[in-house]
Amino acid sequence: MGAQLRVYKRRIRSVTATKKITKAMEMIAASRVVKAQRKVAASTPYATELTRAVTAVGTGSNTKHPLTTESETATRSAVLLLTSDRGLAGAFNSNAIKAAEVLTERLQAEGKEVDTYIVGRRGLAHYNFRERKVVESWAGFTDEPTYADAKKVAAPLIEAIEKETAEGGVDELHIVYTEFVSMMTQTAVDGRLLPLSLEEVAEESKASGKGDEILPLYDFEPSAEDVLDALLPRYVESRIYNAMLQSAASKHAATRRAMKSATDNAGELINNLSRLANAARQAEITQEISEIVGGSSALADANAGSDK
Repeated sequence: MGAQLRVYKRRIRSVTATKKITKAMEMIAASRVVKAQRKVAASTPYATELTRAVTAVGTGSNTKHPLTTESETATRSAVLLLTSDRGLAGAFNSNAIKAAEVLTERLQAEGKEVDTYIVGRRGLAHYNFRERKVVESWAGFTDEPTYADAKKVAAPLIEAIEKETAEGGVDELHIVYTEFVSMMTQTAVDGRLLPLSLEEVAEESKASGKGDEILPLYDFEPSAEDVLDALLPRYVESRIYNAMLQSAASKHAATRRAMKSATDNAGELINNLSRLANAARQAEITQEISEIVGGSSALADANAGSDK
């Protein structure tokens, strides 16, 4: 019984140490998610208004531009997948990867070639393990992305959308990221960044209560095409930056939830092990008492036999 009790005590110490680590990670994630939420709230209005400005320019001109004009025979698409550099976030990365795979299958079913771009080591490791082609990848900033990081990611995508498909360019740009809904809910979503669908923007504006607003009228100088050329990188960068912030906030929330679950499970395991250790200790004490009583009885019987 002594050996079994030592095993239980060793496991209790091990689980207690793990519980301290998961609790600390939970508190760190909780503090980071608040900061990430603030950044999301600060970047969303800019991205929304820039999208409305692009929509207004596209609606008010007849210029054919890759920002607002769909290709009649789209043959190639780019998919940007946002994951995290670290794990310990439950199903955060796997849900985003599944959404990207579903989107890729749908685009391929439409007869389009798909170029994959990945942000985050987890997504890159998943694709490398399965020997899937990745055009370009980035890592090291997913927990706290900056606008400079968004510009670095957007640069090759903008270059690809501006090229002809025969020269290695793409007709469409899609993005897959995890949308932060609440502390308890984060949803993997996909959306098309380019070409910008004016109908989808109108539906989004209607859903946000701005559907009845009249878009501003612009005078273009020198031309609508030059204005759209200037807005193209700003639009892509702002949307990618907002998606990266949403993904970072979602990752921290998922980590907090996963670490809280791990801490609770560790506490429950410690309680179970403590009960088993107490039972083993009680059994050991009972056995020792039984041995003492048995020995005493045997000694008494021996003494009684010698007296006779």
